[in-house]
Amino acid sequence: MSSQFEITRRSILAGAAFAGAMAPLVAASATGAAPQPSNLQPPTTDIVGLERVKLQPVAPPFVHAHTQKAVGGPKIYEVTLTIEEKKIILDDAGTEVHAMTFNGSVPGPMIVVHQDDYVEITLDNPDTNELQHNIDFHSATGALGGGALTVVNPGEKAVMRFKATKAGVFVYHCAPPGMVPWHVTSGMNGAILVLPRDGLKDHKGNDLVYDRVYYVGEQDFYVPRDAEGNYKKYDSHGDAYADTLEVMRTLTPSHIVFNGAVGALTGANALKAKVGEKVLILHSQANRDTRPHLIGGHGDYVWATGKFANPPELDQETWFIPGGAAGAAFYTFHQPGIYAYVNHNLIEAFEKGAAAHFKVEGEWNNDLMTAILTPNNH
Repeated sequence: MSSQFEITRRSILAGAAFAGAMAPLVAASATGAAPQPSNLQPPTTDIVGLERVKLQPVAPPFVHAHTQKAVGGPKIYEVTLTIEEKKIILDDAGTEVHAMTFNGSVPGPMIVVHQDDYVEITLDNPDTNELQHNIDFHSATGALGGGALTVVNPGEKAVMRFKATKAGVFVYHCAPPGMVPWHVTSGMNGAILVLPRDGLKDHKGNDLVYDRVYYVGEQDFYVPRDAEGNYKKYDSHGDAYADTLEVMRTLTPSHIVFNGAVGALTGANALKAKVGEKVLILHSQANRDTRPHLIGGHGDYVWATGKFANPPELDQETWFIPGGAAGAAFYTFHQPGIYAYVNHNLIEAFEKGAAAHFKVEGEWNNDLMTAILTPNNH
C-alpha cells in the first residue's frame, strides 16, 4: 500500500462522522483484538433447536435454489461471503477497475430467505487483500446493519446473525469507517430477497408464482482519465485511490453497467425465458437512482422499492428505484424475440452501458402485434 494512500486514508478516517460511531471497533481491530460491541449479549434461547441450513450462493444474474413459500418454521441460514479484491475489465476497450467484491462478482450474490428466518453471515477477508471491510444489510436491525459487528482486516473473519423481520428485497454493501462510497462504487454491494412466508401475492392477495428469477445489479464506476482523455490503469487499489476519489466527487460516473461490465447481460449472456413464463426481475442500485424499463414488455406487478408488505403497482412501463434500494418486477412474457431491459435514463443505457437483453423463445401472436405495411412490402 503506497504511503500517499495511507496518509489520505488516515485523514479521511479522522474526519469522517461515520468513523466516530465505529471508533471503538476500529481501535480494537488495530490492536489485533476481535471487534466486540460493549453490549454484546449471549445467544437468545428462542432459536435453540432451529434447523440450520447452509446456503450456497451463486453468481448473478442467477439466484440459488429456494422455495417460494416457506416450509415449516423459521430456520437459521448460514452464508459465507468471501471478500475478493480483484481487477476487472469494464468494456471492450479494456478499461480496468480495481474492484472490491463479495464472492468475486459485481454485484455480490443474491441471498434468499423467508421473513422471520435468521441469517448467519460469515464474512471472510483473506490475507491476500489490502483493505479493511465489513457488511451492512439494509434488511437488518441495529449496529449499522451489522457493519459495526463485522469489521475485518486482511486475514480476519467475522460472524454475525440477524433476524429477517421485513419482507422484501434489500441492498447489502460494504461500509468501512470513512471509506463507504469508495467501496460501494468499487462494486462491493449485493442484495438479499426476504420472501413472505406464504410467498408473493398480487394486490388482491392471490399467489404470484415465478418460473424464473434473475438478479440485475446496477453499478456506477468512476474511472480516472489521463491528460489525453484515456482511462488510466493502476497497479493496486491503493495507487488508484486518490485519483478515483477526485472523479467520484464530480458525481459523474464514467460507466453505469449491469452486472459488472458493459454487455455482461447481452448477446451470448442474454437472460433467457419462454413465452408464457413468469419472470421475477430483482434490480438493485446501491448508490444512484435508476429507472428500469423493459422495452416491448411491462412490469405486470412492480414493487419499485422492493417491500412486499405494500401491494404491487400494476402494468408499469418504467419504475423508479432510489439509490440504496432494490426493487422487484414480475412479468409474463407474451411474445418471442429480444427484449432490451434498460435504465430509461437512455444516456446511461446507451452511452454508459446500463442495458441487458432477454432472449425469449416461443410462437408469435399476431393479435398482440402485426406488421401492416413495411418499407419492403408495399
